[in-house]
Amino acid sequence: MDLQLAIFDLDGVVVDTAKYHYLAWKRLGETIGIAFHEEDNERLKGVSRMRSLDILLEIGGQKRTDEEKARLAEAKNTWYVEYITQMDASEILPGVLDFLDELKSAGIKISLGSASKNARTILERVELTDYFDLIVDGNLVSKAKPDPEVFALSASLLDIAPQSAVVFEDAQAGIEAALRAQMVAIGVGDEHTLAQAHYVITGFASFGLQDLLRILPA
Repeated sequence: MDLQLAIFDLDGVVVDTAKYHYLAWKRLGETIGIAFHEEDNERLKGVSRMRSLDILLEIGGQKRTDEEKARLAEAKNTWYVEYITQMDASEILPGVLDFLDELKSAGIKISLGSASKNARTILERVELTDYFDLIVDGNLVSKAKPDPEVFALSASLLDIAPQSAVVFEDAQAGIEAALRAQMVAIGVGDEHTLAQAHYVITGFASFGLQDLLRILPA
């Protein structure tokens, strides 16, 4: 393939913010009497804030009005922002910086494709903003993964064919979104969880551009 664009999910791929989401959802759960555990947090990977809230309420067997849900979601986000504003460059996952440097040197465009509405804040805190040619986040898209909107918009705005793009994702919903966008899907994490991906890596610590080029279809 003619690789022209690399799209990265944020949480769990570039930085590990899942722990901060977990702490914020757990804190919210405690305030409304719902026990929320780490295994529950796995269900929230790659899904929107409101869908995540629905899952939390399902776990607790609770129903809330739309107005109440909006208030709860805002409370969770306030706590999450408190946590992420303490982040710094030390929280970039191993190997990511070197990989981004390789892509830049090769003239390959780099986009962020994340459902997070706080993506820009996080990139600024870890000093990665300048690496990205485009940031497509929850403020630009209305449909959550597995809908392909976030990835399709990245390619469209950069005027690059989907078939020339590769997506790095750590969630099942994200892999499905990449496939639906007709892009090469690279899973980052567990090969069983991400079995739908074209290829799965454990991370970027021992994965470089040449490794990527070797596994891409001809």
